Amino acid sequence: MAKLYLQRHLKSQWNVENRFAGWVDNPLSEEGISQGEAAAEKLKGSNIDIIYTSPLSRNKQTVLRILRLLGGKYPIFQYFEGKMQDWGHFEGPINHIPAFVAEELNERYYGKLQGLNKDDAKKVYGDEQVHLWRRSYDVAPPEGESLKDTYNRAVPFYQKVIEADLKAGKDVLIVSSGNALRSIVKYIENISDDEISNFELSFGSLVKYNFENNKYTKL
Repeated sequence: MAKLYLQRHLKSQWNVENRFAGWVDNPLSEEGISQGEAAAEKLKGSNIDIIYTSPLSRNKQTVLRILRLLGGKYPIFQYFEGKMQDWGHFEGPINHIPAFVAEELNERYYGKLQGLNKDDAKKVYGDEQVHLWRRSYDVAPPEGESLKDTYNRAVPFYQKVIEADLKAGKDVLIVSSGNALRSIVKYIENISDDEISNFELSFGSLVKYNFENNKYTKL
């Protein structure tokens, strides 16, 4: 039996400032860094064979913060393309956990909304329209991605790469942003397009599953 852990990143600086972050690479806030202890406590005693995260600093910093607090093995980030993949190789026995970095696990792209304060966006576009962009499944913000678009890039990657590790019996931790993780949970739990609008993950929250015989059981 393998285990899957879905960890939302700790609170970023733009989360504190109430801005649409999307693919903008802003760091963890001081508040987010202080959330690390509680997040690490939820994973205490868990075996982690492999980690998947995205290139965004808030996700990678969350990996580093939690594993430092847990002690033991540290992550070495590995990439799927470019010279970071080709030249980032090493040899020898090393006390690490491989942490694979995949753009497919990035937050949804918010297009023209990125950088805007959410309350200011409501003043420009109206509360109802901003709510529709944020919570609907298939309505995208201007020049951005809907949750459906995010699902269509995150879930195929998950099925091809991460599920293969689970089938091989590996315990997997995914550290990512809210909408990428919501997409994966939608797939795992077969949540309908309408019902997914009611599913949310708070900053630093953790969802756990057992994986056995190609079936998931929520813990």
